[in-house]
Amino acid sequence: MAEFIFKDIVEKHHLTHHFHIASAATSTEEIWNGIGNPVYPPARAELARHGLSCEGKRAVQVTRADYEEYDYIICMDSHNLRNLARIIGPDREGKVSLLLDYTDRPGASIADPWYTGAFDVTYSDILDGCSGFLSFLKNNRQID
Repeated sequence: MAEFIFKDIVEKHHLTHHFHIASAATSTEEIWNGIGNPVYPPARAELARHGLSCEGKRAVQVTRADYEEYDYIICMDSHNLRNLARIIGPDREGKVSLLLDYTDRPGASIADPWYTGAFDVTYSDILDGCSGFLSFLKNNRQID
């Protein structure tokens, strides 16, 4: 959900040209025989309630090479941080963070709606984190 929420925010601020936004899993739970599952239907429905489409998106797993390619790698929860560390090794450039680090809840995890069923709450938390991340980038003059 975060990929599509952040893409929407960036587009509304006319900043798309500054970003390459993608999402990837830290596990292979949603990838079978090399083919990723589409976005989970309740997540897709929550995005649609907000006018966002995730059509065509399939799960992919993050790779060690992603660390070199991206300026920021943002995780939703502490479990993802641990998995990510196993994949990429040490965060020697300080690129890895939690999404809620960019809110008034640093260090907090976004609850996985797979377990909670609260896709609306997850959407709201992700929106807060994505908005905070964009503000962080603007305040640190990383984008105009």
